[in-house]
Formats: sequence, C-alpha cells, structure tokens
Amino acid sequence: MEITPEQYEKIKDSLPLQRGNVRLTNLQILNAILYVAEQGCKWRGLPRRFGNWHTIYVRMNRWAKNGVLDRVFERLQSEQIVRIQIEAFALDSTSVKVHARKFGSTAFALVLQVAWSRSANS
Repeated sequence: MEITPEQYEKIKDSLPLQRGNVRLTNLQILNAILYVAEQGCKWRGLPRRFGNWHTIYVRMNRWAKNGVLDRVFERLQSEQIVRIQIEAFALDSTSVKVHARKFGSTAFALVLQVAWSRSANS
C-alpha cells in the first residue's frame, strides 16, 4: 500500500517541514515505512525504489522518538486513508532472563506460562 500525493496533502501538516538538502521526501519515507509495516521485512530488505534503507530508518527512528509517527498514523486513520491496527508482542531472551540451572526448569516454565497467558488475554 502506498499513499498518493493527493492523500499526502491531507496529512502533510502532521509531518515536520523538510529543511536543507534532502534526497527523500516525507511522502517517500512514509511509503517506505508503510511498506515495512505491511510486508514485515527488514529495513535492509526495502526495494531500491524507496531509496537508501539507512536514511529511511534514521528518519523513521527520529519521527518515532519525537511522536511524529503517532500523529501521522492517527491522522491517516482519521482521514480514512489507512485502516490499520498495530499490535506487538515479543518474547525473547532479552525480555525473559531466567536460567534453568539457577531457578530450575519449573521456574522457567512458569514464566513462559504467565507470559503466554498475558499475550492470549490481550
């Protein structure tokens, strides 16, 4: 899914003004972000037509930290340009640090069971 220039005109005031010598427009960046969200690919997996993946990632990261992405997605939904619901649940070694040798395998199973029941109830 890509946003057309006409749709972009409706939400462009939610994005920061571009200053200086920029190679990629906010519309190109936004379309690349939507592509990654829709396809679930890695940033390095972006097709070349979107531009340099690192440039896109850096701007997306800046927008996320400054609350720009929240405003943009709210505006995209209120204007009924995009209808999405983003939910995420991650469970990996950084979120559950339990070692079977220290707590026993039953403690690890209990942590996984609690985490799993929380995700199922969401």
